[in-house]
Amino acid sequence: MKVFYDQDADLSIIQGKVVAVIGYGSQGHAHANNLNDSGVEVVVGLRADSPSRGKAEKAGLAVAAVPDAVARADVVMVLAPDEKQPALFESDIAPHLAPGAALAFAHGFSIHFGFIKPKADNDVFMVAPKGPGHLVRSTFTAGGGVPTLIAVQQDAGGRARDIALSYACANGGGRAGVIETTFREETETDLFGEQTVLCGGATALALAGFETLVEAGYSPEMAYFECLHELKLIVDLIYEGGISNMRYSISNTAEFGDLTRGPRIVNDATRAEMKRILEEVQSGKFAKEWMEENRSGGKKFQRLRDRGRAHPVETVGEKLRAMMPWIQAGKVVDKSLN
Repeated sequence: MKVFYDQDADLSIIQGKVVAVIGYGSQGHAHANNLNDSGVEVVVGLRADSPSRGKAEKAGLAVAAVPDAVARADVVMVLAPDEKQPALFESDIAPHLAPGAALAFAHGFSIHFGFIKPKADNDVFMVAPKGPGHLVRSTFTAGGGVPTLIAVQQDAGGRARDIALSYACANGGGRAGVIETTFREETETDLFGEQTVLCGGATALALAGFETLVEAGYSPEMAYFECLHELKLIVDLIYEGGISNMRYSISNTAEFGDLTRGPRIVNDATRAEMKRILEEVQSGKFAKEWMEENRSGGKKFQRLRDRGRAHPVETVGEKLRAMMPWIQAGKVVDKSLN
């Protein structure tokens, strides 16, 4: 594996192009502002009624309707939600994409599973920071960057990799390291990690622990602290120096419990289910399910969202977090900015 840094990229490549950033959510606001700060001409493509329009304009960015932004651009970075990309591409991007222009993504979902099929004369590449957009932006403004993946799916002009690397460094990735991968590898590992560990696995485990303690008669506040609040403390130690670093930092009692009881929670049955989930990702079954859910109106998704928001852990957590003002003072997500 080769890692690229700022010195390995030619920043003037992306500085000499007009980049249309389609969408101004978590990733969109980070890419647009970081590139703009790096001397790149950026235009943000949004619907006329987008609630993000005012936020982008307040940040000093040029804003245009998506077709107009695409028509002006040499590079079009598609940062709309995965489920909206195919329809947006067909209606507002493909008809206005200039011959020889580059089409870029921060996640390989739409390209890898064939929901978007670009023309042969367009470069298609990926620049995927390995962190949420709020972190990509805050780290950049602090003088750092987030490790970033790049991949080339289609190299029509012969310089797609150079453009991708230049873009990645303008977005701050070259300060931390840029790794080359493929659309398939990024997409499948990303979906698997989200579903089984980072989001699905972690939240399901925290909820199950909370519910187990509350059902056994312990106070919801104690259950929240032990099964959710302190999770950040453990993850921060792992993030800083790996699992061994975390185990070095906790008590011997906690470490013994970790080593002897952890495998009883994540056991052979858990691993078997993980393999089934990976197969659903690899086969495209999950991608098809997700796109069909959106085509049908997303009612199941909304029910699941509502159920999650109504869980007692959210009520208890809101009350306890209000007692800890330092959490809000250092928050990463600021909904007023994107």
